[in-house]
Amino acid sequence: MSVRTNSAAGRVDADDVTAGDGSPSPAAGRAVVTPSPAGRRPEADSAGRKDRTDRAHRTNRTARRRRDRLKGLEIAVLVGPALIVFLGFVIFPVVMAGYYGFFRWKGFGPPTDFIGFQNYVTILQDPTFHEALWHNAIIVVMSLVLQGPAALLLALLLNRPMRGQSAIRVLIFVPYVIAEVVVGTGWSLMLQSEGALNGLLEKVGLGAFAQDWLADPGIAMWTLLGIITWKYIGFAVILFLAGLQGIPQELTEAAQIDGASYWQIQRSITLPLLGPTLRIWAFLSIIGSLQLFDLVYIIWGQYVASTAGTSTMATYMVLNGRNAGNYGYGNAVAVVLFLISLVVALVYQRFVLRRDTAGALTERNDR
Repeated sequence: MSVRTNSAAGRVDADDVTAGDGSPSPAAGRAVVTPSPAGRRPEADSAGRKDRTDRAHRTNRTARRRRDRLKGLEIAVLVGPALIVFLGFVIFPVVMAGYYGFFRWKGFGPPTDFIGFQNYVTILQDPTFHEALWHNAIIVVMSLVLQGPAALLLALLLNRPMRGQSAIRVLIFVPYVIAEVVVGTGWSLMLQSEGALNGLLEKVGLGAFAQDWLADPGIAMWTLLGIITWKYIGFAVILFLAGLQGIPQELTEAAQIDGASYWQIQRSITLPLLGPTLRIWAFLSIIGSLQLFDLVYIIWGQYVASTAGTSTMATYMVLNGRNAGNYGYGNAVAVVLFLISLVVALVYQRFVLRRDTAGALTERNDR
């Protein structure tokens, strides 16, 4: 008997089974047996594939959980210290100030004289606080009006190659890094009625222009605005210069080739691209103006500030809180000042800074 097998297919054909004399073998006509490759049945092969798939999925889930744990640990390590500092030095003092604001408290021992919202009602009904709030509003607006255009012009000037550029930058920025105590003391000595400024005016024959720069309510606020501008304009100039350095030079060169003038380039290219920097500076200036205390308190003192028309919410807090021995009231003023600053910051973020941050997030997601 001879048997022909198909090795490639791994099967035995019944028609090819013959006896030794050539006659068909009795096996002819029987069912053809076709085993699966490698001798496995289809059910076993399907089960093996499913098992391998399940193992791969379990491995992927384990790796994903490990990556998530590592990412969470990394976030905790990087954000944890800053979050602890923020909670300990910002949130906790605000919460405690709000708590003490419900008491009539002299600052010694635990507060026991609970008066509810009486401190807050008194603040909102006090004309002196309204005056201080109005002074802060004037400082906010005038700081933007006086510092913004002047700082922008200086930044545009210093952004061009010129002799002594570095020295001029240093001279403009130096007042910003001088401590407020030093600045306040120096200006208070120069601007007194018998101070250096009036003495200089007398010597040059301009004695008619001598004024009581600090005590006269008609000019005291302008004196304060001038000192603020001198002190903080350097920060704006450096910030604007950094923004100007980030504007591609190719854009201005292309505009020059097209025949645009210098001021047309600044209006159509520089200002729009410098917009995010301008808005950030304006935000910092607004918040700083709302919290202004050092210069006013040092130059005008704790009482003269009210009579000269330069009091702010911060000086009102110190005068009517600590100096009056009513720390509960002072804490309530601090909470009101914090809430005003917070509302201004949220509104500014919502309507001014939102498009800048949204553009940054969109660009990051596109990448």
